[in-house]
Amino acid sequence: MVAALLVARLLHGLEEFEGWGSKFNPDTARAVLGTLASSMFTFIVFVCSALLVAVQLASAQLTPRIIGIVFRDPVTKYSSTLFVFSFAFTLAVLVRIDATVYRVSAVAAAYSCLASLAVFLYLIDHVGKALRPSGAVASVGRLGREVIENVYPLRRVEAPPTALTGDTLFDAEPADVIRSPKDGVILAFDVRGLVSLAQRYDCMIEMVPQVGDFAAVGDNLFRVFRPRSPVPVADLSRSLAIGQERTLEQDPTFAFRILVDIASKGLSPAINDPTTAVLAIDQIHHLLRNVGSRFLRDGQVRDAAGHLRLLYRTPNWDDFVNLAVTEIRQFGSESIQVARRLRAMLEDLLRTLPAERQPLLRQELDLLHRSAERFFSEPEDRALAAVSDLQGVGGKADTTHRRSRPDDQRTLVRVTAE
Repeated sequence: MVAALLVARLLHGLEEFEGWGSKFNPDTARAVLGTLASSMFTFIVFVCSALLVAVQLASAQLTPRIIGIVFRDPVTKYSSTLFVFSFAFTLAVLVRIDATVYRVSAVAAAYSCLASLAVFLYLIDHVGKALRPSGAVASVGRLGREVIENVYPLRRVEAPPTALTGDTLFDAEPADVIRSPKDGVILAFDVRGLVSLAQRYDCMIEMVPQVGDFAAVGDNLFRVFRPRSPVPVADLSRSLAIGQERTLEQDPTFAFRILVDIASKGLSPAINDPTTAVLAIDQIHHLLRNVGSRFLRDGQVRDAAGHLRLLYRTPNWDDFVNLAVTEIRQFGSESIQVARRLRAMLEDLLRTLPAERQPLLRQELDLLHRSAERFFSEPEDRALAAVSDLQGVGGKADTTHRRSRPDDQRTLVRVTAE
């Protein structure tokens, strides 16, 4: 709005100076621009109301944590910016019309309203696609890949040598403990800033909570060990962002959390949509493969001399796998579609990830097999659940790497023949 008022003021001054008048009738120009301005105001209210209703309906079907992703969407933000700019600019031009109608400003105001209409049609199509289950999980998957590559930039083959651990943990008590001044979730922290502070005061700083943890008033945020002089509390506080809800900036597990919530909501008795759960597993599958192929940081940052300056906590491989698989396996225990898709994911990860990533995957695969035996009483259903299928049900079954029990062999042969 401020930009629109400034542009209208500068453009009007330029037109007066250059004498860029027109033959437009002032009364006609006032009527047209007044109608466009009032229509744009109604238009903005309608768009915002419709967007809020659509987001609320999508959050009820998918997960409330999808709301933040929708509102940070650049198409939505830039479209709203254009609508408000056009409204304010048209009003600013309208009030400057007297005996002379200046051509450039009047034409710009009129066509900005038409441009807003065209952008509105594109916005409806974009939001409609983004709020579908497939569009929502695809957006979360894309953001998840970005944060994984940002937090874990190195592949496993690029991992640095194992760091020295002589001064990893100090035996002495911390010289200072900085506590949280407010309630909130840890959103992000400034690694370079904290390391710089530690070097300046010749100390080691430990960040107590992990990104994504909730910190109440009075909870420990930092512990400072052996400083040469007291580290300013204000400098440490500025190195940490605390907010109301988790974000994806430095929190790769939050992407998994959103996808698991979408899958769990789809598997709930109220919605009963296992296909949405399969769409979420598709994205989880590729995010897990990405995480498994990367060097998961140990949370230690050292300076050039090898002195430990910053210690923080990061999720490990077990955290990612447990988060990605456990709840979906439990909530989808009675769905053959989910069981087959989970099996396909686990078997593919076992084939593609290195050996040190495989023990937990094998454990999850065994749990999936035992869960199918417990919930599917019919041998034919157990046989179907013991087959990998990237589509859940309906895709080409992969029986090459399937695990089966000896007492299921006869049933499997009969089902395959049929």
